[in-house]
Amino acid sequence: MAKRRTVLFVCTGNTCRSPMAEGIARWLAEADRMPGVPRETFFASAGVFAAEGRPYSEETRRALHRLGIETDGTSTSLSPEMVRKADLVLAMTEQHAAAVREMLGPGDPAAERVRVVDPEGDVPDPIGAGQDRYDHLAARFVEVIPEVVAAGLGSSTT
Repeated sequence: MAKRRTVLFVCTGNTCRSPMAEGIARWLAEADRMPGVPRETFFASAGVFAAEGRPYSEETRRALHRLGIETDGTSTSLSPEMVRKADLVLAMTEQHAAAVREMLGPGDPAAERVRVVDPEGDVPDPIGAGQDRYDHLAARFVEVIPEVVAAGLGSSTT
């Protein structure tokens, strides 16, 4: 039996970008809208500076709801163990990716599984920018996540 794959999305506080990406990825996988990615892939999210248990932002929940995705999760602080258990770690920015690698320490093989989620560059923090920014971000995630996850899991060695 094949090992269930794990994809971890990472941002700063785990209340906006990474939980949105997690919800969208799970939704896409369950709807068979991620070719090459098993439906049973486990998606999670955490923040490099997250306070445990903070509710996801209202704008994030609203953007997900508009796609038909319901969520009522809370923030999770990133740990090295979470990163090591993941087959793929998708950071919102290069700075987040660097923080994840630094958390792991030099020579940790898990660092090779850390990438930025958007091939076009950093995903700006939408906090305080209004609902339109969150909705635009959700649409961008729907566009880029299937290909990035499939490529990342395809090249994963774990």
